Amino acid sequence: MLTAFIHGFLLAFGLILPLGVQNVFVFNQGATQPRLTRALPAVLTAALCDMLLILLAVLGISLIVLKLAWVKTLLYGAGVVFLLYMGWAIWKSSAGGEQTERPEPLPPGKQVAFALSVSLFNPHAILDTIGVIGTSSLKYDFPEKWAFAASCILVSLLWFCGLAISGRLLGRLDQSGRWLRWLNRLSAVIIWGMAAYLGRQLVA
Repeated sequence: MLTAFIHGFLLAFGLILPLGVQNVFVFNQGATQPRLTRALPAVLTAALCDMLLILLAVLGISLIVLKLAWVKTLLYGAGVVFLLYMGWAIWKSSAGGEQTERPEPLPPGKQVAFALSVSLFNPHAILDTIGVIGTSSLKYDFPEKWAFAASCILVSLLWFCGLAISGRLLGRLDQSGRWLRWLNRLSAVIIWGMAAYLGRQLVA
């Protein structure tokens, strides 16, 4: 069981480490919120979404569902619309007011909705979860499979907490709000890039 736990921990860490729209969004919320606790909606939503995807992958359910063409079309179509709106909302929060003002933080409801979109409408996250974590879990039987899944979920939670804390440190250093404004704009561009990628997959 320990071997399965260590395998899952290292595998999940390798998958979650690269820069992606989900990571950028959580870091952004840690940086722009006035207190670290105000970024918890984004952190917890992203972590819970990852937990759901990991469990579905380990149990083999997600692979069956995504074989249905209409499900993939629905996910990608909804993802394009939501990511375009999300990018616009984040860009707008840094575009108004004086250049010395800090960006306007997102309220909890928008944090949850946006975290859901970047987690569940992210083809890279879904394919990594199904193709890598789900496939790797096939070598284990229960209860080793649960240990493998638990370690992947633990990495996800710790990583998102770490991102929010790192973002908060940047936010405290940038009292003028200049770097936070550019961070918001970078986040919006990355999110629009993901929307364009999803749109291409939709019409391909």
